[in-house]
Amino acid sequence: MEAIIKTMRQRASILVGLLWCLALLSIIVIGVLHTARMDLLVVKNYGDRIQAHYLALAGIEKAKALLYRDAHDRSRTQKNHSGNFYDDPQEFREVQFGRGVFSVVRRGRTDEGGGIIFGVSDEESRLNLNTASGDELAKLQNMTPDVATAIVNWRGGDSTTVAAEAQYYAGLQPPYQPRNGPFQTVRELLMVRGVTPDLLLGRDAHQNGMLAAAEENESAGSVDSEDLGWAGILTVDSSVQNLNAAGENRVNIQSADESSLTGIRGITRPMARAIVAYRGQHQFQSIADLLDVTPPQNQNGQAAGGANNADQSGNTVVDENLFMDIADNVTTDNGQNLAGAININTAGLDVLVCLPGVTRELAQAIISQRQSGGFFASPAELLKVPDFTRDIFKQVAPLVTARSETFCILSEGKITSTGARQRIQAIVHIGLNDQRTLSWREDDL
Repeated sequence: MEAIIKTMRQRASILVGLLWCLALLSIIVIGVLHTARMDLLVVKNYGDRIQAHYLALAGIEKAKALLYRDAHDRSRTQKNHSGNFYDDPQEFREVQFGRGVFSVVRRGRTDEGGGIIFGVSDEESRLNLNTASGDELAKLQNMTPDVATAIVNWRGGDSTTVAAEAQYYAGLQPPYQPRNGPFQTVRELLMVRGVTPDLLLGRDAHQNGMLAAAEENESAGSVDSEDLGWAGILTVDSSVQNLNAAGENRVNIQSADESSLTGIRGITRPMARAIVAYRGQHQFQSIADLLDVTPPQNQNGQAAGGANNADQSGNTVVDENLFMDIADNVTTDNGQNLAGAININTAGLDVLVCLPGVTRELAQAIISQRQSGGFFASPAELLKVPDFTRDIFKQVAPLVTARSETFCILSEGKITSTGARQRIQAIVHIGLNDQRTLSWREDDL
């Protein structure tokens, strides 16, 4: 009997041992399976992020193609601005592609109703850090004269102030030198004396107009300019070619002969002669000075050669109606590109008020005019805006354009099944003969 009991105890011990071994093996197998599952999830998530990246890239490429086609369409129809693709949900909202969708988005301004808009934005709607004067910078919200001066000095002011600024930066920890040249990025402003992250970025940490998800829900589309900081209206990339709406070289009234001037539709030979005679005594500061051209005088003190095309304001050759017709075909700038030109068809209130002589009321009148009367065909049509005088126009004319060629494209790719997302922001210059990528940034979400 004892032998039987002993045998049973031995078998029980073996069974317990086997059960323990089985339990340990089960734990090991479960651990291995869990690890394998986690590895598979990591690989899948990584794969989803890669696919989301290429979905975002598809949005960038689609926007570039549409903008390039639009540039050629506008050239054929001789229009500076069409307004296409700034608000176009049909082309840019959750476009199905492969396993996911892509969207091209931007932040809407107050005059556009705010919120998220499906479309591109343009850099010519912003104030260019590298061309804006200290007076223009001083009109930014929360800007002080000292900070505006420091910004101008950073890119190279007079030798005395630059030397003083250099001493300040050299005393910082770590020390550094001011660039004494053009800003390379808007974020470089954070290195300038007096510029803080709150002033530059507001709540827009990624500097793309898109707040964090929680803040977006709280804001419900009511984001204002202070939420986006100065970065929401500044750029270093704006530039348009010195061409007319058809893509042809403009005639430089500063140097063109009579034959070239008469090639402009509406300019007669007597008018051309008057322009040449007038510039012999008065240098043109901008095309606005055409409005001051008077007929040449003969020996009797009378207008010679029948050049008198006087309007009601005096004895001038070019009246406002003719000026609006020819303004897009003339220039006083020899450069091929007009850096920093502000597009009066797309700029918002906070940018327009930075222009010399433009009050907030006048800036709002500009916006109201383009909303009710259609886009401006050329800067000369600013003269149609109530209370926009010739004196103000002469100050503004060299600084503005009616066309954009530099665009910011913010594209988000999303995998539908998992929600994996990726954003790409590209700033591109779209010309009639080329496309150039000026900057590129990718954000993990």
